[in-house]
Amino acid sequence: MSGPLCQISLIQQQEDTLTQNSTMLSKRSLLAALLSVAVGVYLLPSPIDPKPHVLKGPPPALEGPLAVNTLLQKGRRLFAGKLHGPESFTADEEGNVFTGTVDGKLWRIAPDDSLTLLTHMGQDLPECGSSTDYEPVCGRPHGVRLDRHGQLIVADSYLGLHSVDPKTGEKTLLLANSEGAAGVPFAFLNGLEISFQTGIIYFTDSSSRWGRRHVTLEVIELNSLGRLLSFDPQTGSVTVLLGDLYMPNGIALSPDEHFLLLAETSIGRILRFWLKGPKAGTKEVVMDNMIGYPDNIRRSDHGTFLVGITTPRFRKITPPFLDMIAPYPAVKRFLAKVIPLSWYRVLLPRYALVLELGSDGRLVGSLQDPEARLTWAISDVFQHRGRTYLGSTDLPFLPVLEGGTADDGPWQET
Repeated sequence: MSGPLCQISLIQQQEDTLTQNSTMLSKRSLLAALLSVAVGVYLLPSPIDPKPHVLKGPPPALEGPLAVNTLLQKGRRLFAGKLHGPESFTADEEGNVFTGTVDGKLWRIAPDDSLTLLTHMGQDLPECGSSTDYEPVCGRPHGVRLDRHGQLIVADSYLGLHSVDPKTGEKTLLLANSEGAAGVPFAFLNGLEISFQTGIIYFTDSSSRWGRRHVTLEVIELNSLGRLLSFDPQTGSVTVLLGDLYMPNGIALSPDEHFLLLAETSIGRILRFWLKGPKAGTKEVVMDNMIGYPDNIRRSDHGTFLVGITTPRFRKITPPFLDMIAPYPAVKRFLAKVIPLSWYRVLLPRYALVLELGSDGRLVGSLQDPEARLTWAISDVFQHRGRTYLGSTDLPFLPVLEGGTADDGPWQET
């Protein structure tokens, strides 16, 4: 072949060669860019410092006391759009119920279900409740209880222990987070319980590192930086009862006040801490490898303990997400660097679950809403005057069940 045809062929070959070279250069550039990004992410410091942890086994099956039911569907929602994250409850002898919300507000619910703003735990800003970034200045009330003198005791996650007049809303600071205990400031005040025999206030600091707005990092990191503490209002003294706890959360006194039950949320475990008797000052595991992550623990109106499960942990084809990543610190460090905290919510199943424990801590039953028709992510289960209040940390309504005894109402499947 010669002449014009030969020249055309040579030109075509040159163009093909240039195209191939350009494609190879583009691929190399892309590879170099990806490698640079990977190296950059690798070198970027992770906000968490996790340790390997292996849970005791796969989640328990939904059978026996955990058999699927719809007992939590028999209720209704109150104050939709008015109460955002009513997390914990207490009530006075007149039938008023008190709760706190994500915007730092403390509320009073009258027996006729009228709603009154009692006080702001922190500053009253328009931004309060719009983002967790404002919680340190707005406050976030968690545990709420009445003491022997009829005063509200509030554990605000950021602002410390307060006494609040339930009629006027006047606040008195009892113990600031900055004071802490044993030289360690509080970062995440959470659970609360009060002895009616001694007046001692028991409370938990879920972490000395992470505040409430970073609870996702706390759970992923799976550290043991939490403590169980007591505060004596008479002397102002604070005592560390237990340390090295995995996100200690809700606590509940036994009827005789011989022991406390305590939830370690991040590892799905419940402890018993003895306050009296030959075992005083010691702890023991009551429940481990639970079906979900426990939040608050409350005594029911018929002598049992009710545990709100904030996130279920179900058996599926693959293990639950937190189970899978728990043994691998490198994976957790990487995820904490690249995934926004708000994205983890898509991994959480919408399934409402409450566990009922006997006085010995043994599981005796459960209440469930598999379709989340009424609620999900339950933080607290509070019974008062025939009604059961179901708390949450973030949902914009208050679910209630009418009835609530062992023999009738929503506690029986129909």
